[in-house]
Amino acid sequence: MQKTATIIKIYLKGPTILNIGILFVSTFENIIKKQINTNYFTTKYLSMKKLFISLFIISATSIVKAQTPYSPVKQDGFGFNFGLADFTSPAYLDSSSLKSAFKNSDITHFGKMSPAISVSFWKGLNKYFDFSARLGGVFYEYLPKTKNNGNGIAAEGEVAINARPVSDNHFFSPFLTAGIGAGYYKDFGGYVPLGIGFQFNIQSQVYILLQSQYRMTLTSNIIPNNLYHSIGIIENVGKQYEAPVVELPAPPVPVVTDRDNDGVADSVDRCPDVAGLASLKGCPDKDGDGIADIDDKCPDVAGLAKYNGCPIPDTDGDGINDEEDKCPNVAGVARYQGCPVPDTDKDGVNDEEDKCPTEAGPASNFGCPVINVVIVQKVNKAAQNIFFRTGSAKLLAKSYTSLKDVAKILKENPSYKIQIDGYTDNTGGEDLNQKLSESRANSVKQYLMGNGVGESRINATGHGESDPVASNNTAAGRAKNRRVEMKLTNY
Repeated sequence: MQKTATIIKIYLKGPTILNIGILFVSTFENIIKKQINTNYFTTKYLSMKKLFISLFIISATSIVKAQTPYSPVKQDGFGFNFGLADFTSPAYLDSSSLKSAFKNSDITHFGKMSPAISVSFWKGLNKYFDFSARLGGVFYEYLPKTKNNGNGIAAEGEVAINARPVSDNHFFSPFLTAGIGAGYYKDFGGYVPLGIGFQFNIQSQVYILLQSQYRMTLTSNIIPNNLYHSIGIIENVGKQYEAPVVELPAPPVPVVTDRDNDGVADSVDRCPDVAGLASLKGCPDKDGDGIADIDDKCPDVAGLAKYNGCPIPDTDGDGINDEEDKCPNVAGVARYQGCPVPDTDKDGVNDEEDKCPTEAGPASNFGCPVINVVIVQKVNKAAQNIFFRTGSAKLLAKSYTSLKDVAKILKENPSYKIQIDGYTDNTGGEDLNQKLSESRANSVKQYLMGNGVGESRINATGHGESDPVASNNTAAGRAKNRRVEMKLTNY
């Protein structure tokens, strides 16, 4: 059987319906092999199996070729059926209970059933009712409670009406059967078949039918009440169903309107009442930026699509657009890519104006820390104790102590610088006084350098007789004007 099934599957390249049929045949074969022991029925069964497979191949081949719509009413069809007739179970039920019959497997014992084969004709009466006729034979062994003893072959024929709850164009539908039948069981007998079935519709070309009937005898001395179970294949031989063609009315001829006369039909014109450009679906573009005014948030100023038609924004108003501004929310300058001039020490004096950019200090001291007032006073006092030989730039020894104190302060504070300014009175010529003031300022510078202060930290300037602090008309005033001033800075 496996070899036969394999050949069929190769021939038809695996159609689903054939595989289903072979599965059914294989199932019946296994059941009957286990439960039928007599040589007579084994031989009859094998002959029936060969016939069933041959007919199945023919029907399955037609399934592969046929591709038609489902018909709501079954077309004329011929087919064949393989069945099992149970003559013993109803007789057993007459003398026992249904529970006992199932418990003892008397109803489900296939070894006690008689194999049958038949051909059938089906015709749809309408969407819900079918007419069927069947002719076949039953290979029986024993007919209980009748005068017909011994085995034999019975010829049967029946007609029936089959009712479905749904139309025939469903893949699966259950149905009820009622009819009249007769047969020759070494004598003529009649019966009434009542049953249920299940139909599988394969594109309204082939049907698989599973049926179970209770057949009530009309001639109890010839044929007993019996059960009849079958599987059948029906193939459509009538005219192929063609789905009705629905003719649709011709579509109305569209009327093309263009209210704004811009050459773009109103049906596709986004701005049907304002003349525009075809490239913008009929909408105008006043600023010519390629964005329709209807979508442009800045319709009078050319812009970019990503800004909804507006120019690139400048949020902080510093003249640098946000795409190039690294600080778009704080006004800045271009040389710092839109950011403010940095203030490294966070003292409020930007680095470009801060002479001490890494040390916080007030703007009044150019962003540098304010020097301790005590140190400033020490330097100012030291400046008042600088003395020179009259008319000379040579320092007197009594100046050294004060200047050493200044040198010490500078060495202890490496960030400090010192400004030395020399002044004279108006005695003598102006040029002479200028040179003398410069020489005296440089003398102080040289002394500090000699005490370990770097030259770069010292600036010496002579001012001559300018900037007097007292009147040059008195000796006391002239003495005050002959002076050296020293000023500490940290920038």
